[in-house]
Order: sequence, then C-alpha cells, then structure tokens
Amino acid sequence: MRAAVLEAYGEPLSIESVPDPELDPHGIIVDVEACGICRSDWHAWQGHGEWADDRVPLGQILGHEPAGRVARVGDRVDTLEVGDRVAVPFNLGEGSCYQCRNGYGNVCEDGYALGFESSVPGAFAERIHVPHAAFNAATLSEAISAEAVAALGCRYVTAFHALAHRADIDAGDWVAVHGCGGLGLAAVQIATALGGRVVAVDVREEPLAMAADLGAEETINASELEGEETTVPTEIESVTESGAHVSVDALGRAETCRNSVDCLRIRGTHVQIGLTTAAEKGEVSLPIDEMTRWDVTVVGSRGMPPSRYDELLRMIEAGRLEPERLVTRRVGLEAVSDRLAAMTEYDTEGVEVVTEF
Repeated sequence: MRAAVLEAYGEPLSIESVPDPELDPHGIIVDVEACGICRSDWHAWQGHGEWADDRVPLGQILGHEPAGRVARVGDRVDTLEVGDRVAVPFNLGEGSCYQCRNGYGNVCEDGYALGFESSVPGAFAERIHVPHAAFNAATLSEAISAEAVAALGCRYVTAFHALAHRADIDAGDWVAVHGCGGLGLAAVQIATALGGRVVAVDVREEPLAMAADLGAEETINASELEGEETTVPTEIESVTESGAHVSVDALGRAETCRNSVDCLRIRGTHVQIGLTTAAEKGEVSLPIDEMTRWDVTVVGSRGMPPSRYDELLRMIEAGRLEPERLVTRRVGLEAVSDRLAAMTEYDTEGVEVVTEF
C-alpha cells in the first residue's frame, strides 16, 4: 500500500510502498477514506517533543485523524463487521486499565497514539490497523461523511472533551478562544452549540471571519492592538464585562497561554489544548499567586474517551454540530508535506483533509 513516511524531521515525507498492516485478533484493518492534516502532525514532522521524551521516531507513518470502512476483522472482535464505517480516535485505549474502565480511555495507562509511535502506524496511508477495536472504533451512520469525521480527528474531539467534559461550560458563559486554526475553530463551533458566547482571538482576518461564521459573537485581531493598556486580556474584559468564564489556549504559545489566563474573571477556568512549540519546550510561566488569589481553575484536554464518542456523533447527526464546515482544502497524499510546511508560517485555514491515497 502507499503511505507517507517520516524519513527526516522537517523534510518532505517520503511517499512509499509499504507492507499492509498485520491483523491482531483484537483489531481491525480499516480502508482509509479521509484523514485530517493536523498541527500535531506538524509538531511530529518538526521533531518536537524531545523535551517530554515524546519525539516521534523516524520511519513513522504519520496521520492520526482517519475515517474509513472496515476491511478485515480480528477473531476476537464481534461488535464490528466488514463494511462498517468507523471513526478512529488517535488516543487508542487498551480497554481494561482503571482509566478505561472508568470512562477515561483517552488517558489509558497502556494506550497507543495513532501515527505517533511505531506500534501504531498512522493514517497517511491506504490502510491502518486499529488495536482493541471493540473499545476504540466508533461505528458511523451513512449520514456522517468521511470528511466530517476527518475534521473530528484530534482537534474537534479534543475541543469537545475540553468544553463539554473538562470545563463543563454553562449556557451563557463567555468563552474566549485564543488561536483560530482548526483546533480553535472547532472550539468556537462547539462552545456556541453548547450555549456559550464566544470571543475569538487571532492575528489574521481570514480565520476570524471563519470564527464569526461559526458563531463567535466577538472577534479580536491581536495584531491591531497597540499600547500597554490595550491588550488581548483588556479587550476581552471589556467585551465580557468582567472577563471570560472559560478561556481556551488553542495555539500553545507562551503569549496565548498567558493571555488566556489573564483574561479570566474571578473563578474562571483556563483550558490548555494547544501543544507548545520549540520556543517553549513544554514550559510556560504563569501568574501562580494571582491564580491562587482568584480561585482560577486550570485544566488540560487531550483527545476524547472513545466510550463517549456517541455524545458527539449524536450532535452531528442532529445537525447541532457541523465539523465539515471547517474543511477548507482536500488534497492527495503527495501534497501532505506542502501542507505541513504551510503550517510553519500559519498559512493554513480551517481543516485540510487528505482524500486521495
């Protein structure tokens, strides 16, 4: 089969013919119909993560936001059949650890990260193997397109888990979203669907226009703010009349993280979903005394428990959420390297999806 392989950090991926994945008794083989191109892929392509012992190995097939049809079924899988359409989480659980058994399979003690480790080659390929498929794979109705599921990927599910489960936003809450790439735009749409009032922040007009179209009540172009008294936090405080109830850093830069914390009202919640870059190396300085004084909550979110995918899928089927509206570009496997390179200069909009393998 054809696949895009990471042969050198920051260099074009190698389009190669590689062996088909082997089938474990507890797994399934999926023919990939679509796969999102995510900033997490960019981090892997750049070789980031060494500061957390989490660097993707060379030789890895990248891609972790797939949708497809079941092609083969392992002997111990009785919940799926050949031909079933499935969504595949990138944060794959083993299914029997304490976290999985209690509904937190996205942080499985013995889990896998699809496309980020050698034991689970990724979905920039014609086919993938999904381990522990009865626990991980979510069956799809024909009403949900493969492109919509590719847009779900890690961005949409991470944002949904962050806002619906971790921050637990209430109707009418002001939600600030810092960074309107695919992850941030997903947060905008989800927060709006959950009843939040969204303030979107970016340095580019095009993503802010998309944010407004997806439901943001207010937008702030940070590149146009001038002076020490006119900052992103002060603008958000002005718009919300006290600060955000929930603020999301969807970019992972030191500046956006600090702005997110600083724009909160008393007893607000900061949600970190953007991964840091080589500039931060996983560390960001925060005003701990101030956060303590004002009873601020800080939460992280990574993916979504596979056992709770049905919540999200029901909202999509009901038309409450429309992840396909985030899709701005469809490309073939050969174009993945160029699209990853475009992310270096933040020269992408929305969600880009591989549809030709």
